[in-house]
Amino acid sequence: MPQPRKKIIISGGGTGGHIFPAVAIADALKRRLDDADILFIGAKGRMEMEKVPAAGYPIKGLWISGIQRRLTLRNLSFPFKLISSILKARKIMKSFKPDVAIGTGGYASGPMLRVASRRGIPSLIQEQNSFPGITNRLLSKTVDRICVAFEGMDKYFPATKITITGNPVRKDIIEKEGKQGEAMKFFGLKEGIKTILIIGGSQGARSVNRAMGSQLQEIIKNDVQLIWQCGQAFLPTATDILDLLDPSLKEKVKVHDFIYRMDLAYAAADVVVSRAGAIAISELCIVGHPLILVPLPSAAEDHQTKNALALAEKEAAILLPDGELDKKLASTLNTLIADEGKQATMKENIHRFARPDATEKIADEVIKLLER
Repeated sequence: MPQPRKKIIISGGGTGGHIFPAVAIADALKRRLDDADILFIGAKGRMEMEKVPAAGYPIKGLWISGIQRRLTLRNLSFPFKLISSILKARKIMKSFKPDVAIGTGGYASGPMLRVASRRGIPSLIQEQNSFPGITNRLLSKTVDRICVAFEGMDKYFPATKITITGNPVRKDIIEKEGKQGEAMKFFGLKEGIKTILIIGGSQGARSVNRAMGSQLQEIIKNDVQLIWQCGQAFLPTATDILDLLDPSLKEKVKVHDFIYRMDLAYAAADVVVSRAGAIAISELCIVGHPLILVPLPSAAEDHQTKNALALAEKEAAILLPDGELDKKLASTLNTLIADEGKQATMKENIHRFARPDATEKIADEVIKLLER
């Protein structure tokens, strides 16, 4: 008698740091469970409602948003959204009948995992950061398993539920060899020229973009070319900045609001400038390029600075504080590009932080829950 298909529900969204781990876990489970039926739950109007279908998975949206830390009228609607999202999550659970529920963070994870736990559905959260958000801290009391990337997380979660796995990274990024030629064609770049990749996170980073705009000519006067992921909001400004450049300089800069093929962006790059989010760092450690990290100063408990320091203290990255971008981005980049010895040292050191098997370890934990 054939076994019934395993049904898996996954929620992760709001930013790429929640979406891409969720997709990576889904991909790993698809590879290992041929007949798995996977459904995503997201927040209406958020990035996941576009990115998840683009990755090949169905998604249903809940009417939910976060609560603002400051006093604002927007908070008045939060209780109604929460009740609505819980009711819809119940309806989805009743209809889909999942065998396991997985949350990687984002607004929709809370209602979805709350309902799953109350219905006795085995559940797992994957916490990317060294300092978890309040939703995951609350959920940790009722979920069955917690996969983390950092040691010492028993300060926030029940120790008996924790498994240290590392952060999930998409398979296409792990399988990075032999892609450089394809990458150069994809982005319209020239072979044999140092390529700088500027990534400010899935939504763009205002301070990074502002510094890039003001120091762009100082950077590209050298024998380099750029891939600049600036986010949708900054794209018109970035385009205007490029239009002011001499055509010979303009062709050296490729601006994108969002990069779907990050594997090719990494393959094309020689040096990377990035925020210090946990997922970005997990990917960059596997990629192994010389790296300038610009922590987001408003991140909870300043966890991005802690992430960046872990690498900088081992000469695996350069930490450039956000407040120094406007003065030092170009000079820091130009100095690094000119120092081949420094680049070699950073490449050697950053590989020690790589955990390419993290996604499979998380999939192992999910399968254990399915087999209970």
